[in-house]
Amino acid sequence: MVAGMLAGAVAAAVLATGGGAADVATGSSWARAEAWFAPPSAFIPSPAVTYDMGLVPAASWIEVEQHSVEGATNVTLKVRGMKPGHAYGVHVHQKPCGAKPEAAGGHYQHRVDPVQPSKDPAYANAENEVWLDFTAGADGSGSASAQHDWGFRSGEAASVVLHDEPGGAGDRAACFTVPFAALPEAQQSGGAQGA
Repeated sequence: MVAGMLAGAVAAAVLATGGGAADVATGSSWARAEAWFAPPSAFIPSPAVTYDMGLVPAASWIEVEQHSVEGATNVTLKVRGMKPGHAYGVHVHQKPCGAKPEAAGGHYQHRVDPVQPSKDPAYANAENEVWLDFTAGADGSGSASAQHDWGFRSGEAASVVLHDEPGGAGDRAACFTVPFAALPEAQQSGGAQGA
């Protein structure tokens, strides 16, 4: 029994690595996380949850990195094991992943749409949100990056959701909880913005 519990703990620790931090002195922040996807009912939970194993098979892999400095942010995505040739929409979302796809909440927005869920193209667009759309190669791998002249607000960006189609919408195929780090408040380009 104890050996089984230890093996489970080791496996869970291997499923996800990463972290994030903000450095007030340099006005920078960073985060990096990687994991293997598992269904919500997996015996050993993962921060990467697949809801559609045809598009995001169990044991497929994801890595997300965020670097923010002097009010600018770069987010990169790498994946392996996806459905070859499929085009995915990927966005940073507001909340951590859960057993149900809707647990991650809506898209993170720099300028927050006062009407939620946001469908207004003035807010729901690649300049105001982090879009990481990609098409998986023949080997199931893919990558994308997005650059913005703003950083994340503390506690308001918590996951990356893979959608079944590129663009601003689509069904949620998978979700990955990421420890995004906020820029120190003085470095936020334009500060926290609302409508």
